[in-house]
Amino acid sequence: MGDSLGTLLPIIAMFAIMWFLLIRPAQKRQKQTKSMQESLKRGDKVITIGGIHGVIDAVDEGSVFLKVADGTTLQFDRQAVGRVVDASAS
Repeated sequence: MGDSLGTLLPIIAMFAIMWFLLIRPAQKRQKQTKSMQESLKRGDKVITIGGIHGVIDAVDEGSVFLKVADGTTLQFDRQAVGRVVDASAS
């Protein structure tokens, strides 16, 4: 019994290390991204995951409408918004 616990201990330790170094931070980032995408509002400057810069013109259940160059409005899924640009940084 003691031998089997001794051989399982390193495996358990490696799983714990993997959890704290890889899985947990990824889950935190995923929660933060989802929270950001749910809190989008009109007038936010955003960058999509495809690199398109724009200002949110309208928001509905599953999509956002971005106003880009020359007044063109494009429709994207909320999940396509990669980040909100801080207006004070520009």
